[in-house]
Amino acid sequence: MANYVTITSDKRKWTAYWLCLFLGLFGVHRFYVGKRFTGVIYLCTLGLLFVGWLHDLGAIRRGKFRDNVGAPLRE
Repeated sequence: MANYVTITSDKRKWTAYWLCLFLGLFGVHRFYVGKRFTGVIYLCTLGLLFVGWLHDLGAIRRGKFRDNVGAPLRE
């Protein structure tokens, strides 16, 4: 028998999605997952002029968004 261990973040996918949807231009979803440096960049550039914000929305929906240590977000 094989034992599989999957490592996921302690942060929730849908919490990050709603934060990104409503406050993503200010980088709140990035602060939530522990990415403080890029959170500050988003805060100063309005979500990298909307392009980064839209990209993050799609990445979170597809399950491709990772936390600060590279673990996928928990359902």
